[in-house]
Amino acid sequence: MTNSLNAFLSQRKKQKFATDTGTEKHSKMQKIFMDIDLNCNNNTLIEQIKSKPELLPFFLKNSQTEVPIAGIINGKFISRRIDRLVKNEADKSIVFLDYKTDINKSLFREKYVYQMREYSELLKKIYPDYSIRGLILWLQDFTLEKIC
Repeated sequence: MTNSLNAFLSQRKKQKFATDTGTEKHSKMQKIFMDIDLNCNNNTLIEQIKSKPELLPFFLKNSQTEVPIAGIINGKFISRRIDRLVKNEADKSIVFLDYKTDINKSLFREKYVYQMREYSELLKKIYPDYSIRGLILWLQDFTLEKIC
């Protein structure tokens, strides 16, 4: 019984750490906006962003952060918040980005793919004439993954 209780408490402690870390990283990422010269208000993350040129549009001033989105999917009301979004009127495209802080990328991958597909479906209902793409930015190692 003691081992079970210790294992349970250890798992809870790990979950709290992961949640706290994720919340902190999301908060930092939300506040980053760069100008075209790559000046930024958070120098601790600027080098990582600069290392991935495909991320730059998500951090320019015309990008959107913490974008609320809602609608009905399969008869169920869904309300979500997209971490970053870039809408391009010229080519009628929307690309959205979601941050994930997991060390083990496969642990909740199915859940994340489902979440991203919900974002995509909701965006398609709002912007039917736009192409929609979704990416995950894994903050643990700063890798970018196309999901939809």
